[in-house]
Amino acid sequence: MTLMTPPERTDAVPPGFELPEFHARLQDEVRAFADEVVAPAAYEYDTKRELPYDIIAAMGEMGLFGLPVPEEYGGRGRDYLALCLAVEQLARADQSIAVTLEAGVGLGMMPILRVGTEEQKREWLPLLASGRALAGFGLTEAQAGSDAGGTQTTARLEDGEWVINGRKQFITNSGTRITRLVTVTAVTGESVRPDGSVKKELTAILVPLPAKGFVQEAPYDKVGWHTSDTHPLTLTDVRVPASNILGARGRGFANFIATLDEGRVAFAALCTGAAQGCLEEAVRYAKERTVFGRPIGDNQWIAFKLARMQARVHTARLAYYDAVHKLMNGKPFKSEASMAKLVGSEAAMDNARDAAQIFGGYGYLNENAVARHYRDSKILEVGEGTSEVQLGIIARGLGFDAL
Repeated sequence: MTLMTPPERTDAVPPGFELPEFHARLQDEVRAFADEVVAPAAYEYDTKRELPYDIIAAMGEMGLFGLPVPEEYGGRGRDYLALCLAVEQLARADQSIAVTLEAGVGLGMMPILRVGTEEQKREWLPLLASGRALAGFGLTEAQAGSDAGGTQTTARLEDGEWVINGRKQFITNSGTRITRLVTVTAVTGESVRPDGSVKKELTAILVPLPAKGFVQEAPYDKVGWHTSDTHPLTLTDVRVPASNILGARGRGFANFIATLDEGRVAFAALCTGAAQGCLEEAVRYAKERTVFGRPIGDNQWIAFKLARMQARVHTARLAYYDAVHKLMNGKPFKSEASMAKLVGSEAAMDNARDAAQIFGGYGYLNENAVARHYRDSKILEVGEGTSEVQLGIIARGLGFDAL
């Protein structure tokens, strides 16, 4: 791999948000890793559409997968801000690598840490925190995502085992050669409400892999995130022990809502990193590229475009810093997480478009980082809750039950 010249930094910590010593060191460490290891390999793996297991292993050795996991379970015992900072720095260079970490921790590990039994924590967290294995979270279906009530996957108890049948789609980290666990949400019962409507009982269940009847279908042919692993899943009479229930029976809906709220904060950090990466590439190019004897950045329309890109990044970073601060201090953060995700995803998409425009024809070449960000960033407005879902959550926080 050929090392690239590290981009000029434009991501100084805003006043009033000075990072503690450990977090500042971590930020610099992951930034250097992203510049020296991730970025030079990004185009190669994007073209191959392969997850770079050597890079994932290196991230495991750095302790990135174990950042928010207590030391007693094999982690580094740090906080959620540490995870967000790592995700942000990786996303500057390659969103696929960043989401592999974000989803592996936020969706794969955190539900076990939050609601798992002591036995489940000791069985799974050390392995997942090491980065030697990945876990996925099987929520979305053809008719269920934002509307979890549309879940069709079922699980019934039979001879002390859950028998699971159904299909899941768009599941990250579900089909890699180091995937060892997928948590699935399934209907485990139904009840009739007073108005006669049927209420589904949703439960989360741990499915260790490989498992008989569990099939990872062919990977999706995606517009972007080519290096990230994403599969549809089919479960046919998959059997796991009754003890593999994650959290209380019937609490699957509440637990996955809490998981998504928390995960959106790290996802917002990913969005911020993507927007930051576009800004850095565009600033560098605007200073190097000369037309009519002067750098193109001396043209007001380009300088103003860069200024707007900087303003978006700054706003996105402030938003996720605020959300993670409330999360870590036990304060309500649902609306703040949605605002951070909304603002961050729009910043990433807008900055990718503007950066590609500044690069001109070069911005349309896949070997260029801004072209990959342009393709990758659209999913940021969809994944872990669409922008419309975030607006609905924010509106409910204002007292409006908008549908």
